[in-house]
Amino acid sequence: MPDSAPCPPCDLDGQAAAIAGGDHENPFCFLGMHVADDKRTVVVRVFLPWARRVFVRPKRGGKQIELPRIHDAGVFAGMVRKTGRRFAYRLHVVSQNGEAEIEDPYRFPPLLGELDMHLLAEGRHFRSYEKLGAHPMEIDGVPGTGFAVWGPNARRVSVVGDFNDWDGRRHPMRLRHGGGIWEIFLPGVGPGRLYKYEIKTRSGEILRKADPCALFAERPPGTASIVYALASQPAPPHRQGLNERSAPIAIYEVHLGSWRRKAGDGGRPLSYRELADELVPYVADMGFTHVEFMPVSEYPFDGSWGYQPTGLFAPTSRYGAPDDFLSLVERCHQSGLGVILDWVPGHFPDDPHGLAGFDGTHLYDHDDPRLGRHQDWDTLIYNYGRREVANFLISSALSWFERFGVDGLRCDAVASMLYLDYSRKPGEWRPNKFGGRENLDAVAFIKQLNTLVYDRHPGIMTAAEESTDWPMVSRPVHLGGLGFGYKWNMGWMNDTLRYMAQDPVHRKFYHNELTFGPLYAFSENFILPLSHDEVVHGKGSLLAKMPGDRWQKFANLRAYLGFMYSHPGKKLLFMGGEFAQESEWNHDASLEWHLLADPNHAGVQRLVRDLNHLYRRTSALHERDCQPEGFAWIDCHDHQNSVISYLRKAGDGDDFVVVLCNFTPVVRHAYRVGVPRGGAYEEILNTDSRYYGGSDVGNVGRVNAGAMATHGHPFCLSLTLPPLATLILQPVS
Repeated sequence: MPDSAPCPPCDLDGQAAAIAGGDHENPFCFLGMHVADDKRTVVVRVFLPWARRVFVRPKRGGKQIELPRIHDAGVFAGMVRKTGRRFAYRLHVVSQNGEAEIEDPYRFPPLLGELDMHLLAEGRHFRSYEKLGAHPMEIDGVPGTGFAVWGPNARRVSVVGDFNDWDGRRHPMRLRHGGGIWEIFLPGVGPGRLYKYEIKTRSGEILRKADPCALFAERPPGTASIVYALASQPAPPHRQGLNERSAPIAIYEVHLGSWRRKAGDGGRPLSYRELADELVPYVADMGFTHVEFMPVSEYPFDGSWGYQPTGLFAPTSRYGAPDDFLSLVERCHQSGLGVILDWVPGHFPDDPHGLAGFDGTHLYDHDDPRLGRHQDWDTLIYNYGRREVANFLISSALSWFERFGVDGLRCDAVASMLYLDYSRKPGEWRPNKFGGRENLDAVAFIKQLNTLVYDRHPGIMTAAEESTDWPMVSRPVHLGGLGFGYKWNMGWMNDTLRYMAQDPVHRKFYHNELTFGPLYAFSENFILPLSHDEVVHGKGSLLAKMPGDRWQKFANLRAYLGFMYSHPGKKLLFMGGEFAQESEWNHDASLEWHLLADPNHAGVQRLVRDLNHLYRRTSALHERDCQPEGFAWIDCHDHQNSVISYLRKAGDGDDFVVVLCNFTPVVRHAYRVGVPRGGAYEEILNTDSRYYGGSDVGNVGRVNAGAMATHGHPFCLSLTLPPLATLILQPVS
């Protein structure tokens, strides 16, 4: 048999006992049809513990031949032809439950071709998900499922499931030594069947593992994999300009299980198809350009929110089947929304059914805990330097683009991947070969990942949650960068939220926290994230972070959102933030939709809708989000009044808007601000509008710029600044 272990010497009794005991080193060499040592006769051997009698029935006619039982546990074997020629056959089995005809899995040839094996061994099979895992197929007109899994150090691997009573002796797999791949075709096993891999380690321990490459999994708390084939393929995505630096990108971050729940149905989460009917129209109406799903890769523990996955190829079964998830993505695309997935290549949990100790060894992680275990999360770290592991992760990333047509991946916890000493004390980490703290294998993996996904799927987006000052995270690999399209601006988020938490009377002492961002705003292609991380673990909701009485809290939040949407950088807002949810996010409960009966909450929702549409239609607010030519201070020094003013510009700079933020509850009359052009200016946004729940202080919609040099500009606007508000003005053509 190609790429298999040689057959051991013919000790019939010993081999039969090994098969019956689940300890045969090469079951395909013993089971099935073989030409005997005399080169003339043909024998068939089967292991059917439930059978009383077994007959071999030729498929093209001829007399059926009974196989003698040669081991009490259910091993049958005998000569079936004297000519030395193999033939197609079925097994006629008599048991206490009656009679049946079945196919023999051990009569079928290897599944993986030599090129597949070569690419898998080299770590260059970037569509490995098409070969590994479980795939319904037909061989020689026989329907069934092909199974393949990587486990080079296992002593034996079997497919177990509800089709063989979870008996690991029944279907041991063929080992392809060239790449450590185990494979088998199981006739009659079709979509919907539960399965796992039973692995016997070199030490004799028996493990039950879910399929690392499964497309579908049993709903938690179940941990089995499910045979599945997608019924449809994603329509070709229309990504023209969708993710470009010059495009408006306003992302709505969603945890699918808690966005909205069915109140009259036990409070259950919405399914993928229900989300397509309810979530998608809502996000599109709100004016967002993209929706970002917190991890949907299968995961065991609800409280991890998906950030500790065990199935990197499978959409979680909590909300439906893979085709249901594909339907949700398609509905997003039909509504003009890009789809971004949170994807977690930084670590994995040590659940017994997962990747930890997969074949009895540290197959996916490091054996040295200084390299292999995260202190913060008590999770395991991928061995990025092992080519098969890097191939596994890259194939996962590509599978979401190719199977489901998503438009982007946001990589979680990138900083934890880049640094060997991440959250570790001296002595708890191991330097790289140059004595440094950089994880060189992770850096190489990230560069390879981004190079491949952008090359194979032009127009997609990758974004890094990276909280340090690692250089050129969002710069191309060929220029020395990591190759991400965007980076989350964690510094902007931390600084500005810290500023907003101050009582307005004290804000003048924290003014630089507000103005520091533009100094580095163009060092990366930034996304400004107000994510789920800011509204959990005792941090309070966005509204709760704001100081003052109830009116001031809402006014502060409105002013802050106006500031965010006018600041350089793409936008991300976690669900609930768009209507000022009052409580911290709870993954086990629905958002507080009832709050929209309150005019204050409804006003914030209207503001976010208007901000999204204003951001999208106003080139000056998005076209140069990632270029220094798109921003210029008018005045960043008015700390006494806690007022800032700046220009956002598009094109050659002649297309611009004027932004002013007043972060005190004081109305400022005749406030002068320099502008580059005279004439009328329209007030295109005022977060203090009564339509949003404000006091309606402003400039009656329009103001004229006089010829008075101010702030280095030849003209000047004299404005009324509303309290705790952001104004955006645009010159009238």
